[in-house]
Amino acid sequence: MRGVYTSGVLRFFMDRRLYLPYVIGVSMGACNGANYVARQPERNRIVNIRFVNDRRFISYRRLLIKGELFCTKFIFDEIPNRLVPFDFKTFRQSRQRCIITAIDCHTGKAVYYDKDEIGDDVLKILQAGCALPLVQKPVHYKGRVLMDGGIADSVPLHKSIADGNRRHIIILTQPEGYRKKRSRAAGLLRRRYPEYKGLCNAFAVRHEKYNATIARIEQLQKKGEIFAIRPLRPLGIKRAERNQAKLYAAYDRGYADAENCYDDLCPYLS
Repeated sequence: MRGVYTSGVLRFFMDRRLYLPYVIGVSMGACNGANYVARQPERNRIVNIRFVNDRRFISYRRLLIKGELFCTKFIFDEIPNRLVPFDFKTFRQSRQRCIITAIDCHTGKAVYYDKDEIGDDVLKILQAGCALPLVQKPVHYKGRVLMDGGIADSVPLHKSIADGNRRHIIILTQPEGYRKKRSRAAGLLRRRYPEYKGLCNAFAVRHEKYNATIARIEQLQKKGEIFAIRPLRPLGIKRAERNQAKLYAAYDRGYADAENCYDDLCPYLS
């Protein structure tokens, strides 16, 4: 749910009609990116905050009974198809590249899905890319078993570089200096998913890959080769946060931070 900060940043971009040609996202960041490409300024705010106290959105009872904290049918079917419609046509016709990151549970490698290749399967890929281990179910897609892309590639800078981009705007939800610690859930994952050794191995070293990428970002940022937007202090939001006041505040902080750095961002992009 810290991704509501990114929602605020992208809302500012849309208000300024700043649409970047290459968009890549991980987990909730991928959902934010899809709405950005679909040109729906208010949709992230509505979807990610308005429904958080709805049992169809988050339910610990459902987690105990069905093994699913976030109701995927509600979030990736009822909301985008009926309650707060996603603009599939604009998304598909956009000239922007939009890449969604997931992890192949068998290999432990990141898998990148380009919107121009997945066609009508965008909601299923977004669901896969947001499927957190232990609290969500894996998604089966074209012979692969997929889960949250953040396990394999939390900040896909290297993918962007490999695709030929020389300038990068990176939106982070942790303040400068943050480093991820080794998760105590690694052993639990191995017991829960003995058939997915790639997933378990990737999870065990996730903190190392994340920290190495962040260190690289900070190096490149000092050289002026990367433009990073991030909160000045921790957002104080849990992964399954349901306090709407906190979520709205984080969204507003994202918007304000983007606005405050806009005068520096324009020369970087020129």
